[in-house]
Amino acid sequence: MGRWLLICAAVAVLVGSASAGFLRALDWVTAWREAHAWVIWLLPVGGFLVGASYHYWGESVVRGNNLLLDEIHQPRATIPLRMAPLVLFGTLATHLFGGSAGREGTAVQLGGTLADQLTRWLGVRPRDRKLLLIAGISAGFASVFGTPLAGAVFGLEVFLIGRIRYDALVPSFLAAIGADLVTKAWGVGHTHYPQLAVPGITVVGLLLTVGAGLAFGLVARGFASLTHLLAHLFRRIAYPPWRPVVGGTLVALAVWALGTTKYIGLGVPTIVAAFQAPLPPQDFLIKLVLTALTLGCGFKGGEVTPLFFIGATLGSALALVLPLPVALLAAMGFVAVFAGAANTPLACTLMGLELFGAQAGAYLGLACVVAYLFSGHAGIYSAQVVGQAKHLRFGREQGQLLSNIAAHRQRRPAATGRKAQT
Repeated sequence: MGRWLLICAAVAVLVGSASAGFLRALDWVTAWREAHAWVIWLLPVGGFLVGASYHYWGESVVRGNNLLLDEIHQPRATIPLRMAPLVLFGTLATHLFGGSAGREGTAVQLGGTLADQLTRWLGVRPRDRKLLLIAGISAGFASVFGTPLAGAVFGLEVFLIGRIRYDALVPSFLAAIGADLVTKAWGVGHTHYPQLAVPGITVVGLLLTVGAGLAFGLVARGFASLTHLLAHLFRRIAYPPWRPVVGGTLVALAVWALGTTKYIGLGVPTIVAAFQAPLPPQDFLIKLVLTALTLGCGFKGGEVTPLFFIGATLGSALALVLPLPVALLAAMGFVAVFAGAANTPLACTLMGLELFGAQAGAYLGLACVVAYLFSGHAGIYSAQVVGQAKHLRFGREQGQLLSNIAAHRQRRPAATGRKAQT
């Protein structure tokens, strides 16, 4: 415990300070963009800068979060320190010029990169390097959202679907709580959401929650699939820096056609509005497409805050047809779409408790686990490994990377056909 206290104190100071600086810079570029809306027409230029920076200096770290997960599964080499400045620049450029992206990816990569440097600086033993990486991921997530419990469990849950590494509990919790305290000590605040007034638990209410969770899970799966599909299509452009140029042009034209900037950047004002009154059903769909296009073409940032937007606005729209409070449905969507897309139902349930209050726990938790189930073996992180299949029917997929699931399913019918012929 004493050893991990010292190590995680170093992780907390590094990652918490980095997150504080990142959040301040992100607030500044967002405010500047909103005050100078014309800059959105320069999104293709920003895309070229981001694409070129990774093409010429960041080939080894272009996989971002998936590289961190790979190193947890099969450690090879220390994460290059260049990942931190590259993802910081890429994310700030994406938001400055008007891309639709989040911030968790940046914080997680900052956390994992800085924590991994301690392997050399503090002489951490190779067998403990996996735990240090998990602690860095937890610290980054916790500090950027102000949710230490969710951050701690996110680091434990994100790399292996259906299982948790209990040997990482101590470093993960210490790093997450410490990094959150350091970020707040720098005077950086987080968005405050309403504490929910929740109706009593009834059979009807729980059945409605299951139905909503099903919708959240399918939307989460759709977002992950669309993002991966667009990334595959953009890879047909041979010169990588041109990919975000093309995608940035499409996003800028879409913003011009829509006549509003509410769907770009983080979209926090719209997320907050989703708790107050039902929003139009198209809000979640527009944000989903623009975010998938932004990230699929090569811009940097993260998926989580856009997923909050998608989930909150979808939940808010469901209040038009489901007899549950609009704020409760928005809160369920806020955490459940993320749970389905990231395959982290426990972390998202804890996030809901930290943000919206324990009184909504039954509804939030049920929505998260149903969304997790109905998102299937898909997700935004292709380097996740199926540790425990979500259904016995897919038990053969245990041990597979999400990126290999489609090919694995194609091989199975062929193998079955050959067995029948034999």
